[in-house]
This record gives sequence, structure tokens and C-alpha cells, in this order.
Amino acid sequence: MSVLLPDPLIWCLLDERVGNQNQCLGVANALNLPFTKVIIHYNHFGSLPNILLGSTFISLTQKSKNNLKKPWPNILIAAGRRTSPIAQAIKRKSNNKTKLIQIMDPGFPRKSFDLLAIPSHDISRKGNNILTILGAPHQVTPERLQNAAQEWDNHFSELPRPWVGLLLGGSTRRREFTNDMAVELGKAISEAMQNVGGSVLVTTSPRSGSLSNIVIDNLAVPHIVYQFDNNQNNPYMGILGLSDYLVVTGESVSMCSEACATKAPVYIYAPKKLITQKHRLLHEKLIQKGYARLLGAHFERWSHHPLNSSNIIADQIKKHFIQIQNG
Repeated sequence: MSVLLPDPLIWCLLDERVGNQNQCLGVANALNLPFTKVIIHYNHFGSLPNILLGSTFISLTQKSKNNLKKPWPNILIAAGRRTSPIAQAIKRKSNNKTKLIQIMDPGFPRKSFDLLAIPSHDISRKGNNILTILGAPHQVTPERLQNAAQEWDNHFSELPRPWVGLLLGGSTRRREFTNDMAVELGKAISEAMQNVGGSVLVTTSPRSGSLSNIVIDNLAVPHIVYQFDNNQNNPYMGILGLSDYLVVTGESVSMCSEACATKAPVYIYAPKKLITQKHRLLHEKLIQKGYARLLGAHFERWSHHPLNSSNIIADQIKKHFIQIQNG
């Protein structure tokens, strides 16, 4: 059933995880409709399984609870397991009028959600309310890439082209990005660039730590490094927009998806001891669809259509849950 309103009330539920925030905001922005950012923080109950929490605000801080009040939204966009009880509680308080759009598998009970956008590399799920997507939704659009490219072009202008952008991640909760891997990555990029020349634009993530120093120590080509810092202007989007080639470490679904949102050739560094089965399945699907290749002996020029699951999810929301009245 669609929401027949000239200006539907849309909430974007944003928790403490930056990756979840980017996915929600990517979908909300793709709707091209006004929306409200609703920021939440968890208390010690937030780590409990959803099956125990049920439909409740009990896992939120008091300040977060105070921010959740009428009028309840027509559309609620959220991401990740821990937002699931809050989203269901909002729907209950709205007398089931709120349509719940959930990104990633929220766990039990899935039937409470009106649309579940679940990546194809995740555990296979079936249901009338499930939309299978490739990769993760994000905020990388042609307009943002163009604006960032104009902003950052002069910062890199003294470096020889072509420019190879390196999106460097790090260890995850389950797998360690070792020093040996960092050595291997630096040498592999240097070797792959022998046939094209140029320089490397490195941007790190909060998980990178000292890995960037090891990588650059093994880069036998010109390079520049931007260490992640929340307090400074981040060139990440500029590097995405300007690079002639992109290399991304494969333990990050978000970075792989954002790299594939450009038209540049994307090469994934995916050592077996770093990559989980889910990551490997994602890489296989990206390669099969022509969005990426594994980092090999040399770089080749090729292109692909930008990958953006945010637009696919937004289209489904408009089709099934929003009909804007004319006049």
C-alpha cells in the first residue's frame, strides 16, 4: 500500500556506525525528497540479541528516547541489526502506519519489515519483502564525484599521471590485516604500475593504523598519503573522482561498493587469510558483473557502469510505498 501524501514524512535512523549511516543516507538522498536525520545512541542493552529485545526502545540512551516522538514517520530508513528493535517499536507506536525500510538482514522477525534490502553476498533469504542488492548502498554519485574532483585536482597536480587511487582498510573483528600483507600490497601495486607509470594516491581508514607506513615503504613509485582524521578535510571522494585506476582492500564491503560507483577500473586486493567467505562471494559477483578484477601483474584500461544500490532501493520505495500527488 502506498503513502498518498504530497510530502511524506521520512526519517533516516542513524546509529553510531559510520557504515550504517552512509548506507541510510545514500538511500534517503536517492529518494530526492525531504527527510529528517534521527540520531540514536545505544546503552548497555544494545548488545543483546534482537529476539530478546523485541519491539522496544530499551536499548537506547534516555536522550535518544526523548528524540523519538510524534509525529511518527510515514517512511523509516534504517540499517543494521541493532536498529531493528527501534524500527519495530516506531511502527507499533504509529499503529502500523510507518513503512519500515531496512538495509542488511535485521534478523528475527523479518516479516515485520515492509522492505528488506539484503546484499547478495549475505546469507540467502527469500520473501516477498526482500530486495536482493549487489554490494552496499552509498552516497557516491556522479555529482559528488565531479565536485570533489574539482576541489582536489590541484592537490595532486604535481604528481605524474596516471593516478592510482589506493583505498586502504585494515583488520576486522574476524581477520587480521598483517604487516606481511601490507608489504605484499605495496610491492604488488608497484609491479602492476610498471606498464603504465604514474603515481599512487593513498587514503586510509580508521582501521589502517600503521599499515599505511608499511605500504608506502614498499611503493617504488611516486605517491602521496592522506591519513584518516575526523578533523580534517578528507580527500576520499576526490581520489574516487580523479583516479585513473582504483585499488581497494577487499575486507571492506563499503569501500569495494564505493570504488565500483566510479567508471574507473577497480582492482581488489584479497589475500585469503584476510577475506571471509562473504567477502569472497561479493568479489566474485563484482568480477562476474564486470565491476572489478583482482589485483594482478599489471593494470589495464577498461570501464564499467557505476554501481549504486541506493538508486535501486529508492526506486522500490517510490514504487511500492510513496505516490506523490500532483497539485
